[in-house]
Amino acid sequence: MPTSPAEDSCTIIALDKFIQATRDSGYKGTASAISELIDNSIQAGATRIDITFTEIGGEFPVEVSILDNGSGMDPFTLRQALRFGGSSRFGDRSGLGRYGMGLPNSSLSQARHMAVFTWQPEDRPTRPARDDRPRVFTSYLDVDEIARGELEHVPIPRLASPPPELCAGRSGTLILWQRCDRLDARRVSTLVRKVSAELGRRFRHFLWEGLKLTINGELVEAVDPLFLRMRTSHAPAELFGEEITYEVMVDPNDEARGTGYVTVRFSELPVFEWQKLSNEDKRELGVSKGAGVSIVRAGREVDYGWFFMGSKRRENYDDWWRCEVQFDPVLDEAFGITHTKQQIHPQAHLLEALTPDLESTARALNSRARKAHLETKAQEDYADVERIATERSRVLAPLPAKPARQERTLMEELKKQHPKLRAENPTTQYAVVEDDLHDTSFFSYARDGERIVVALNTKHAFYKRLYQPLAESDAPRDKELRGVIDLLLLAAARSEAAANPSARDTVSDFKREWSDVLATFLRG
Repeated sequence: MPTSPAEDSCTIIALDKFIQATRDSGYKGTASAISELIDNSIQAGATRIDITFTEIGGEFPVEVSILDNGSGMDPFTLRQALRFGGSSRFGDRSGLGRYGMGLPNSSLSQARHMAVFTWQPEDRPTRPARDDRPRVFTSYLDVDEIARGELEHVPIPRLASPPPELCAGRSGTLILWQRCDRLDARRVSTLVRKVSAELGRRFRHFLWEGLKLTINGELVEAVDPLFLRMRTSHAPAELFGEEITYEVMVDPNDEARGTGYVTVRFSELPVFEWQKLSNEDKRELGVSKGAGVSIVRAGREVDYGWFFMGSKRRENYDDWWRCEVQFDPVLDEAFGITHTKQQIHPQAHLLEALTPDLESTARALNSRARKAHLETKAQEDYADVERIATERSRVLAPLPAKPARQERTLMEELKKQHPKLRAENPTTQYAVVEDDLHDTSFFSYARDGERIVVALNTKHAFYKRLYQPLAESDAPRDKELRGVIDLLLLAAARSEAAANPSARDTVSDFKREWSDVLATFLRG
C-alpha cells in the first residue's frame, strides 16, 4: 500500500540526518573506533589482525585497512553486519560484541566510505586448479550517498573481481576506510604511535594470550597500566594485597537475573627505584598523571578513570599505584557500559558493593606513596652520615660474626618496608630508616653480617618533638644537628651490637626504660 508524503516524513529514522548524527555518537578517537573492529575479529576467532595506515595525500591524506584471519562471513551475514543493530550477535554476552553497532558505527565515525571484503573456507576441488584465490564477497556504506538519499539499503554483497591482494588464506575479513575525514591525525607516524599505545593497553590480556596484532607491520606490544609485566630495565611494580572477588547482583530489584563476578587487584609502583627518573622518563612510562582504575570487560579494557573512589580526590601521590577491575559481561547494566564499550556509568548497587574497599585501599596506598617519597628524600640526607660511619668503622673492633636472632628477624621485617635495604650490594655498612616499631624504644637496630640499620620509632615523642622537625627543615644548622643525632644513634646501635651476649638483655632493658622515661619527660 503506497504511503502519503506525510507518512514518508514521519519514518522512525530520518536516514539522511541519522547518518550525520551517528558519526558523532560516542567514539573518543581513532583507537576507540578500531577497537570495535578488533572486538569483531577476536569474536570471529582471529589469531592475527593487521592494521595499516597508508598515506595517499590530497584532501583525505590517509586510508586505513584492518585485516584479520577470522572465520569470515557469508553474504547474508555480511549484509546484516553492515546494518546498524543488524548483528547476529545482538544481545550476546558470551564475547566482546553485543549491540551490533560496532562495524558501521565505528567505521563511519572516522571515514566517509567503508568497504568490507570477506571470505570463508570452500571446497577447493570445484575451483580451477590455477586459481587459488578465495571467493571474496564485498559490500560497502557511503556517508554521502546515504545523505543524498541514493543509498537506503545495504548493497547486496557481490563477488569481488579481482579481490584485493590482501585477501588470502582460508578465511578472513578486510575492512577499508576511505575518505577518512575524522582520524586523530593527518600524519601516519602520529597515528601509528597513538593507536599502538592505546590498543596495546586495551587488548593487553589478549596479546598476553597470543593474539598477534600489528600496525604497519610492527607488532603491538601489550601495555600493562599496573606495571606488573614490564619489558624494560626498570624494576616492575608489585601486587598490593590479594586479588579480591565480589559477587554482585545483576539487578537488585530482580533476583531472578542472577549474579556476576567482579575481580579487583591493586599494584604499587616502586617509588624508591623510580623516584630519580627524569620527568621525561616518567611520562614515557606513563607514571605522571596516570592515576586511575582500568575497567576490563571480558578481557578487554573498556574505560580508564577515577572510579569507585568515593570521596577521595585524586592527588599527585596517586600516580604511584594502579587498580584493575574486571567484570563479567552479564554485569553490563550494573556497570552502565555504553554500546561503544569505552565508557561506564556504575549503578548505585555496584558502587555500594565496591567503593568502601577500593576507597580505603586507595587511601592506604596514597599514604604509603607519601611516606615512601618522604623517606626517599630523607635517604639523600642520610647518605653522608652513612658514608661517614662506614669509613670510620674501619678503626673499630669487628662486630660478632653471627648476628643475634632478633637482629636478623628485625632486618627481614625492615626489608619488606624499605626498598633501599633490599639492594644486593649495599654501598655502606650503615643505614637509617624511619618505621613504626612494635615496642616503646625510640630506636631499634637490625643487623645482617657487618651491616647495621637503625630504625627510628616514628611514634615516639623524641621523633615527634625533635627529630621530625629537624628532618623536615631545610636550614643548614638543622641539617647539621640532625646528622650529629644520626651518628649518635648509629654509635649507640653499634655499641649495643658489640656488647657481650650475656649483657645484651641488660642493655636492651636499659634502652627500653630510658626510652619510656624520655617519652614521659618530652610528653607535651
